[in-house]
Amino acid sequence: MELKSRVALVTGSAKRVGKALALALAEQGCHIVVHYGRSAAAAGDTAAQIRQAGVNAWTISADLGDEAAVQALVPQALEMAGRLDILVNNASIFPPEDFLSATSESWDRNMMVNLKAPFLLSQAFARALPPERQGKIINLLDVAAMRPGNHHFSYTISKVGLEGLTKAMAVALAPHNIQVNGIALGAILPNVNDDPALFDRLTQKIPARRTGDPQDVVKALLYLLRDADFVTGEIIRVDGGSHLV
Repeated sequence: MELKSRVALVTGSAKRVGKALALALAEQGCHIVVHYGRSAAAAGDTAAQIRQAGVNAWTISADLGDEAAVQALVPQALEMAGRLDILVNNASIFPPEDFLSATSESWDRNMMVNLKAPFLLSQAFARALPPERQGKIINLLDVAAMRPGNHHFSYTISKVGLEGLTKAMAVALAPHNIQVNGIALGAILPNVNDDPALFDRLTQKIPARRTGDPQDVVKALLYLLRDADFVTGEIIRVDGGSHLV
């Protein structure tokens, strides 16, 4: 796909990895719809940086835990930008809990934000895409989905579901010239609530003996969007080999 003049909706793109992805697409000539939940100031800053690349940027706030807000997001983006060619389902929540401490409420919110919202957004995106136009959907996953454990329990199971959804959507949408792929992240950025030293100690468990960087994710994203028109249903694991050990 030629990225120049395309329009991408990137969920959770006010900060962190989502911001890096949005800025990288802007550098490629994409116009960006910056979605955020509560980080209005950060979203405004991200949009300003995107515009410095010579492309358009719009900001939209939506609580992905609210189904009505999710259902309205793609129509709002289309009204603002006029078209959508790329959807990056990046936003997620990551609450600390194990199997015994997980609650029905936390389970439902994780499934809504991390799994159902990407499903609904992808469905709306595919329905709105003109038949003659190519589309791309990228879901941000987690390498923990390969070996689900007892940490961040509801989050992990939601990412297991999202990996399955990615593959199922790839089959469903391939006849419509929409490629659906995933990028599974390992240790890229420390959790905002964690001790940074804990994140640094992860290098001992990573075959590459280092943690990653948002630019590692950017490279995978650009490959899937720009160079991989015959690739669909694939998961690129950006984790330094963590999923192998």
